[in-house]
Amino acid sequence: MEEVPLEAQRSQAPEAESGHGAHTRITIDSPGAMQELGRRIAGLLRPGDLVLLTGELGAGKTTLTRGLGEGLGVRGAVTSPTFVIARVHPSLTGGPALVHVDAYRLGGGLEEMEDLDLDVSLPESVVVVEWGDGKVEELSEDRLHVVIARAVGHEEVLDDVREVSVRGVGARWDAGAGLQALAGALPK
Repeated sequence: MEEVPLEAQRSQAPEAESGHGAHTRITIDSPGAMQELGRRIAGLLRPGDLVLLTGELGAGKTTLTRGLGEGLGVRGAVTSPTFVIARVHPSLTGGPALVHVDAYRLGGGLEEMEDLDLDVSLPESVVVVEWGDGKVEELSEDRLHVVIARAVGHEEVLDDVREVSVRGVGARWDAGAGLQALAGALPK
């Protein structure tokens, strides 16, 4: 695997938020760095994990998910499932499948998502839902929320810069489950 330069730094130390897991913030400076962050997050995931991705259009949600897929060793190109709503990427390594959902066009909550049978897929898969806030939280008490925001500043300098907030919710993430390592020593 090619080493990708990744300038990321912890801008806030991991901390418990109201007893709901750990929290860390990371500055990402390129699409390659976003993909590398996805690979690192994949190393923390296990079957049954639910990951919610939030960010404006073009923020890097699918790029992060592409890195998750690489880190999980799944089959198929990870692309935006906007028009098919969900894609399943089986594991090539005996690990969990990646179920990649785009809830952008779905207006309702969990009721509308029921047709996707995410509750059936969740125990043996890693389920990643773009635009899932307010729609799928009921699937699991333990989940990872990833919020991607464009950095504020001069556009020419900060065009690819993103502030990524990773927050674990529930007992699975209460001890941090390695979130603090996400912004640790990264490849140069």
